[in-house]
Amino acid sequence: MQLDTDFVRSQFPAFSEACLEGQAFFENAGGSYTCGQVIDRLTRYYKQRKVQPYGPYEASRLAGEEMDEARSRLAALLGVACDEVSFGPSTTQNTYVLAQAFRQWMQPGDAIVVTDQDHEANSGPWRRLAEEGTEVREWRIDPETGLLRLEDLENLLDERVRLVCFPHCSNVVGAINPVVEITAAAHAAGAFVCVDGVSYAPHGFPDVGGMGPDIYLFSAYKTYGPHQGIMVMRRELAELLPNQAHYFNADTLYKRFTPAGPDHAQVAACAGMVDYVDALAAHHGIAGDAAARGQGVHDLMRDHEVELLQPVLDAVKDRNSVRLLGPAEAEGRAPTVALALARPGGMAAEELAARGIMAGGGDFYAVRPLGAMGVDPEKGVLRLSFVHYTSRDEVDNLLNALEDIL
Repeated sequence: MQLDTDFVRSQFPAFSEACLEGQAFFENAGGSYTCGQVIDRLTRYYKQRKVQPYGPYEASRLAGEEMDEARSRLAALLGVACDEVSFGPSTTQNTYVLAQAFRQWMQPGDAIVVTDQDHEANSGPWRRLAEEGTEVREWRIDPETGLLRLEDLENLLDERVRLVCFPHCSNVVGAINPVVEITAAAHAAGAFVCVDGVSYAPHGFPDVGGMGPDIYLFSAYKTYGPHQGIMVMRRELAELLPNQAHYFNADTLYKRFTPAGPDHAQVAACAGMVDYVDALAAHHGIAGDAAARGQGVHDLMRDHEVELLQPVLDAVKDRNSVRLLGPAEAEGRAPTVALALARPGGMAAEELAARGIMAGGGDFYAVRPLGAMGVDPEKGVLRLSFVHYTSRDEVDNLLNALEDIL
């Protein structure tokens, strides 16, 4: 079965906007277009439900129901319990709050493991715990390939490690890390696991329950939704860590790590992301429960992305004065392609923009992995990133534009 990209693109109003006509969007790693289902729910909420939720009157009751619907349906899609899903203003903020909870829980001499492959959101907050006496151990990437080696992690693990933090995939390296294997190694050593899924989730919602991490974080604005951070925290850990919310919310699992009140409208609109997955499943004849539909759609997305990604990798991997970061094979990596050039990445992005290609240049908050691979963060990289709604014609346009500027 192949992904019907015409149907997919019909679900995104951006592709019907005259101001975007003739431009191909290749900076999806920074945020995706929003699907129509989310826009419809957000518009309805602001028009009809913009009141304090969970009250006795109709508008308030419906507002609360829509917020609860988003949580319960996302949980079913991700394969976890409903109260193990919580919302926050961003993944960076969610991670910072988690770090404060671990700071209060851990004892002197305890250790955590972080990587230098991460976006700063899943690195900086944890590294700051060193100021409180926590030992921070760095799981370092191979400076040539940018990859993390499991054997290097195993050398860092002992009975003092309480938490292992790593990305599902890096926002510049692109390689998909083996979450199940890494989680198993950490759990065997008695450590909890925090996975930053921000750069992976746009390519298909993961089966978090099946993979087994204790924490999984991603950003709804990169999964075709509003600007919310979504966090899965498994019950065993959530009940163990100190409450970070109002004291009277301590007994509600999904509120324990949300100090501020959520954005009601955006939380409710997140249900539109599941509406979209269900629409794709129905159109392509994918049946089953929410998790099965999600997995089927995930596989469709990934197959389409892999097919479109390989020609891009082939076009850049052997060029002089171009360094492709991460694997040169599409299987096993996300369609996020970072290129280190002789000139600043931002300059190359400007040249592409003049040719109808919307791409990005810079360090993308990945200063540590770029530095570890010998790339000057001041110069940055040219990043070309796409998702399943990208068409073959757009990839052809990208390849022609790259031929011009490289």
